[in-house]
Amino acid sequence: MVLQRLLPWSTFRTIFGSAEAALWGLKSIKRSCHNFCTTICQDVTYMELKNLLKSKKIMLIDVREPWEIHEYGKIPGSINIPLDDVGDALQMNPKDFKEKYKEIKPSKSDNLVFSCLAGVRSKKAVVTAISLGFNSAQHYAGGWKEWATYELSEKKQGN
Repeated sequence: MVLQRLLPWSTFRTIFGSAEAALWGLKSIKRSCHNFCTTICQDVTYMELKNLLKSKKIMLIDVREPWEIHEYGKIPGSINIPLDDVGDALQMNPKDFKEKYKEIKPSKSDNLVFSCLAGVRSKKAVVTAISLGFNSAQHYAGGWKEWATYELSEKKQGN
């Protein structure tokens, strides 16, 4: 540590002591954010999602890009709002939302479920929604991959 030899101990400690404290603080914030995200992201199972869709008591928002939906398919009843647009969409005025997404804009008390391909982007969307006051936002962690697998299995079994 050449710097330590050039600076008096008290100066070195003042500079690097506070830097060490700041780094510890950043690590602490990172842990808190991780805990916040895992605490708030309530997962919905395939069967729960299927029942919620039948009851029409949720809005299912697929946060994949439009090309992914065109190429692979979508969960029936879902609307597409790409992840990068979720924050803006949930803050739109109701008329603009209806015009753009062909659905009534959800209120902050409505039940929202977010999905994507395999659960990574939808988890981020839940965090965004909750930060905007949509406290009933949930996450379908299995995403399109799980949905398609279960649906194919059910069709093979004749359900």
